[in-house]
Amino acid sequence: MRPGGAQAAALASSPSAAGETPADGRAGAPIVRLAGVGKRFANGVTALAGLDLTVRQGEFLSLLGPSGCGKSTALRIIAGLADPSSGTVEWSRDTGGGVPGAHDIGFVFQEPTLMPWATVFANVWLPLRLKGVSRHSARDDVMGALALVGLDRFADAYPRELSGGMKMRVSIARALVTRPRILLMDEPFAALDEITRQRLNDDLLAIKVRLGTTVVFVTHSVFESAYLSTRIVVMAARPGRLLETIDVTAPLPRGQDFRMSALYHEACEETSRALQAAIVTAGDSHL
Repeated sequence: MRPGGAQAAALASSPSAAGETPADGRAGAPIVRLAGVGKRFANGVTALAGLDLTVRQGEFLSLLGPSGCGKSTALRIIAGLADPSSGTVEWSRDTGGGVPGAHDIGFVFQEPTLMPWATVFANVWLPLRLKGVSRHSARDDVMGALALVGLDRFADAYPRELSGGMKMRVSIARALVTRPRILLMDEPFAALDEITRQRLNDDLLAIKVRLGTTVVFVTHSVFESAYLSTRIVVMAARPGRLLETIDVTAPLPRGQDFRMSALYHEACEETSRALQAAIVTAGDSHL
């Protein structure tokens, strides 16, 4: 399925801006825009209604909101894993005809979803293998992706031999092996302990800066969104729509100094207030 399905359209952007990807998280030219997107499922549930969202090159954008507000649905629509019921998904022209290829998008799910019978190398090789790239030809790319997540020494290991955090690192390496233009992440660290989660947050920001990849990240955590993001979109309760946008201006990457800073705590407070408003909206919608 092509991203955006039949609703996909072209989003104009200047040729000069299209090639620039700010490494520190500053927003560049638009990559994709959801314009008035709605999603109604066959069971009658309306997950999204009139969602307007623009993702820009180089930013780290987090989607935050109450459970069931359509965060993951919006991510799947961007990825082309679901079609909108209404509205349009508009891609910048430099993706090639207005529609990105499979190599332009990497997706990390809530669970690592690794093949248990395959080695770490084979799991990361999978996206390239599906494109017809031989194991020999893919070796440098696979080992490079594993090096990015600190697992190049575990290429011959099997998933059963890895911790939960290491499995998620393999999943991230698999998503990055094609060097996607945009990385979509659906609560990838939710099941991990706090220490592992913080370490992976730090490593993810370092990788993002090194590659210049644009990231769209779904989370339920105010603290995680404030630490990782250059921009936080707080979504209203179902049907999901944009409630508030919060900019976090500290440059990337970040570390413990940022976690202790006034700017971080202000971002957490502002985000928490917006999330509380979304929760109140959720309560009102059930009266």
